[in-house]
Amino acid sequence: MICRKAGAALALALSLAAAPLPLAAQELKVGLSTEPSSLDPQYHNLSPNNQIALHLFEALVAQDPAQNLQPALAVSWKAIDDTTWEFKLREGVTFHDGSPFTAEDVVFTIDRAAKVPNAPSPFTQFTKQIVGIDVVDPMTVRLRTAAPAPLLPVDMTGIRIMSKKAASGPAPEGKTTEQLNRGEGLVGTGPFKFVEWSRGNQLVLERNDAYWGPKPAWKKVIFRPLPNAATRVAGLLSGDVDFIENPPTVDLPKLASNERVTLARALSNRVIYIHLDQFAEPTPGIPDTNGKNPLKDKNVRHALSLALDRTAIVQRIMEGFAVPAADLLPSPMFGTRKDTPVEKVDVARAKKLLADAGYPNGFSITLGTPNGRYINDAKVAETIAALWTRAGVKTQIEASAPPVFFKNRDEHKYSAYLAGWGATTGEMSDPLRALVATPNRERGMGGTNKGRYSNPAVDAKLVEAMRTVDDEKRRTLLQEASKLAMDDYGILPLHFEVSVWAMKKGLTYTGRADQYTLAYLVAPAQ
Repeated sequence: MICRKAGAALALALSLAAAPLPLAAQELKVGLSTEPSSLDPQYHNLSPNNQIALHLFEALVAQDPAQNLQPALAVSWKAIDDTTWEFKLREGVTFHDGSPFTAEDVVFTIDRAAKVPNAPSPFTQFTKQIVGIDVVDPMTVRLRTAAPAPLLPVDMTGIRIMSKKAASGPAPEGKTTEQLNRGEGLVGTGPFKFVEWSRGNQLVLERNDAYWGPKPAWKKVIFRPLPNAATRVAGLLSGDVDFIENPPTVDLPKLASNERVTLARALSNRVIYIHLDQFAEPTPGIPDTNGKNPLKDKNVRHALSLALDRTAIVQRIMEGFAVPAADLLPSPMFGTRKDTPVEKVDVARAKKLLADAGYPNGFSITLGTPNGRYINDAKVAETIAALWTRAGVKTQIEASAPPVFFKNRDEHKYSAYLAGWGATTGEMSDPLRALVATPNRERGMGGTNKGRYSNPAVDAKLVEAMRTVDDEKRRTLLQEASKLAMDDYGILPLHFEVSVWAMKKGLTYTGRADQYTLAYLVAPAQ
């Protein structure tokens, strides 16, 4: 079996004299900061969706909390030649409806990914390199690629296997996203089965007692969307929920001193960044520039970066629960550059660059941001607005509930927006491919590059890296591609989040680099 470490992360549990829960405890109530936008595991490559999908479905390859590869529906994988990977499938696995898992389900799932219409962030990012699938026998598949694809096993962690029997249908993609959202065909091999979804209210799952792996501690899990951070904390302290994600940083000292609460935390791979529209002209949200888009000018983008005081944001807004970012992944994850300096704030130079670009009096801009998707996201956006305004770019923010924000972002309604990206693969190819590669749906590139930044030199380095089997050569290519994008200010990284989960006394959880909240890993303390 080939199983390469995909990344390194810090995972530190902070336990507060927890006592075991009664054995009779059968129900877990989880407060989510963001509700999934869909239950279709191939519609929207977004963390709130992916973490729910992992309760119902499984991939061929899994990742542990530090993003090391682990066997899942495939027990082993190996390269047959430069363009062929063979996956041996796990025997004896059944779907929630009792039907057996076979190679045909793998073929159906990979084929479906490119057929899901209107996917805001398509899963073809993980499948486009596959040009053919050979079913060797019911428990063996070979995936063929047009060029060497050393990351294919890592990419397969992002594709959750669906049941061909349950998810087939007359539409090109089989069961549609709308049908899956209603629970029709929502059949996987995962540790939980779907019961009901009342959007905006609750998502209910029940334990899959026929699950092939370790059985979850909970017979029933109820996920409740609680986008307001104060409401999540209040729900935990009152007992309305047992476990919450993303407690506000301002409340962490209080929670840490509460003997009825346990905390877990981990340094995440999620970069919080600002994307700038480098395509439209004129661009929405920037008036009075005679139809010009100032963000197309590298000097302007550099000025906006220089105006950002990343260290102050981490210390004052994130209260230390973040790390300033100079790149799209924290070092020493694969493909990062060691000791890359974080750009220091320099307001005077920012003003000079704006003047050199033809904007001595600056201009006005609206910064889009979700309110409740990322840790302190709206507060961070407010601080950025003040920093940019100080440098001469008069900024107001448009803070929206996450579903509204993502819809607006995907429809290119922002000239600038704040968002976050957690690397599925744990190496630099993931954020480069998603966030800065030239958007190309057919090639599975730039799926979340809503600023539509395009640099052929970055694309060339990235494509070459994705075809390079030698780890050291690929590492160098990714470092070079990232440096080109950062030097071009194609995207402005801000910080990496330190994730925190809070739970009632008697529960345990190991924080994850991918920030996922996975109910089947919540357990009574021993």
